[in-house]
Amino acid sequence: MTDKQSMDTFVSLCKRRGFVFQSSEIYGGLGGFWDYGPLGVELKNNIKRSWWRNTVQERADVVGIETSIIMNPRVWEASGHVQTFADPMVDCKKCKHRFRTDDIKPNDKGEISCPDCSGELTDSRMFNLMFKTFIGPVADDASVAYLRPETAQGMFVNFENVLTTMRKKLPFGIAQIGRSFRNEITPGNFIFRDREFEQMEMEFFVMPGTDEEWHDRWIETRMNWWTEDLGIRKENLQLREHPEEELSHYSKRTVDIDYNFPFAGFSEVEGIANRTDFDLKAHEEAAGRTLRYFDEPSGESIVPYVIEPAMGVDRCFLTILIDSYVEEEVKDEKRTVLRLKPHLAPIKVAVLPLSRNEKLTPTAQRVHELLRPHFMTQFDDAQSIGRRYRRQDEIGTPYCVTVDFDTLDDDAVTIRDRDTMTQDRVPVSNLPDVLREKLPPV
Repeated sequence: MTDKQSMDTFVSLCKRRGFVFQSSEIYGGLGGFWDYGPLGVELKNNIKRSWWRNTVQERADVVGIETSIIMNPRVWEASGHVQTFADPMVDCKKCKHRFRTDDIKPNDKGEISCPDCSGELTDSRMFNLMFKTFIGPVADDASVAYLRPETAQGMFVNFENVLTTMRKKLPFGIAQIGRSFRNEITPGNFIFRDREFEQMEMEFFVMPGTDEEWHDRWIETRMNWWTEDLGIRKENLQLREHPEEELSHYSKRTVDIDYNFPFAGFSEVEGIANRTDFDLKAHEEAAGRTLRYFDEPSGESIVPYVIEPAMGVDRCFLTILIDSYVEEEVKDEKRTVLRLKPHLAPIKVAVLPLSRNEKLTPTAQRVHELLRPHFMTQFDDAQSIGRRYRRQDEIGTPYCVTVDFDTLDDDAVTIRDRDTMTQDRVPVSNLPDVLREKLPPV
């Protein structure tokens, strides 16, 4: 399968089965913006629940927060985004297409030209990635604001609020899930690089001098989440150390978790950065406010160092789909399966009457009503039972419950396992408890 075929496969699956749609599709769409369908929003929510449980709920040293998308523009001046949050770009003089400079590769002769038409390119220039907007009725310089390009700054400017209200002691973290916006020069590869996306970030504040140890610990913790909680295959992941010339202006050390995408090779899915005390000091100076921690043992007020694990939900979504996608032969027939971890699956249980028979339908609907309060379920009675199994396999449903004519006599149903395709007979009265044992909570 070529890279293009591979991406076309996932794009087709996502649209056909209700995972992802092109935003504003009936008007021709808008580059870098996507809508999540009924199954996509469930998978996305399950990813966020898994991250929140692992990062906040199961830890005593991390709390959550939700900050606004539009903040005082002085936040972005202090953080350096107004001056430095930019990518180099070039334009083709012939076809007028625009590209990130780092996406342009020399041809076999070592020449640099337009990838689309081989035309001559302009000189590289910097392009700020923040979306500009205006607050109030008059669009002038005094009302300029920005859509946030990251959620991190909302946590830094709330450091004192959280420290005071939650009575936390170092080390402790502040976590947030929220939307961010970047005016990417060349969004592409489906939802791999978007202009509107959702982030999961955490700022972990530590005593200076302990930052390197905590950085290593968080690298290990985050890698374990990808392999154990999400079930991503270890051979498709790698750690990549940023060379010194690649480090962000705030970073002492950054390590990426990369995934081996079929269309891009190993590319970042999460970054774990040692941001030192850059952000808190920058906001202290710009706001004229003290953002320090009083250390009782030493009697000193210190500016904590920060370890930041940060990732995008949308790219994680794509990673999970790609890594769980399997095509296999079953009885001389191709079966497509998403081998999602059960707690990530959009639909946990599908209820399928053996056929669309007037005698079976009421019982099947009764079983469906029994399960709906406990699990995300789907009722499907269209086409043959075999085709319905294949549909559920393709969207990653771990278990199908089949209501057949024997059910009318023994009030029992068959549970089919997605991965093994084995079937077990279970009394309807025991069904919720049996499925609860098989399905861990999200």
